[in-house]
Amino acid sequence: MTLLTTPRLRLEPINDQHLHGLHAINGDAEVMRYITGKAETLDETQAMVDRVKARWTEWGFSWWAFVEQASGEVIGTGCIQYLARDMANPLEIGWRLRRDRQGQGYASEAARAMAAFAFGTVQTPLLLAVCNPANTASSRVMERLGMRYRGVERWYESDCATYEMTRAEWLNREH
Repeated sequence: MTLLTTPRLRLEPINDQHLHGLHAINGDAEVMRYITGKAETLDETQAMVDRVKARWTEWGFSWWAFVEQASGEVIGTGCIQYLARDMANPLEIGWRLRRDRQGQGYASEAARAMAAFAFGTVQTPLLLAVCNPANTASSRVMERLGMRYRGVERWYESDCATYEMTRAEWLNREH
């Protein structure tokens, strides 16, 4: 399992030690408003941790906990996973942050590290990202990463703003 680091973050493959930090994020209805529309229970967050651990074993990638190096706290989470959890689909990149850490560049910082992993280690030819069309903050992170808007598509049983980037495009950018 791959640990990633950035100037301010350690991206640790999710494990049981991250449960309460992740629940502080996934249990916040405001954080989840564009993702599921509701806060998760602690049991739902535990089920997510269990699924993610299995995917790390099966795929060699999945969700990371974003641990702020200065405080040691879990402040976010993000992934490289098969879009809609279907191995027939391209890989997707995604993230969410604790409310008190939003708007400070953490999502972009983590997204760059995860994209580098997807294109470098996993060697994916294509990376997608999806979000609720109203989630302009997430769309801006996708654009800063260098992703191109490709339209509204149906993913996760909802209409999503969909962005993409090829490995060639990533390699041609300055990182």
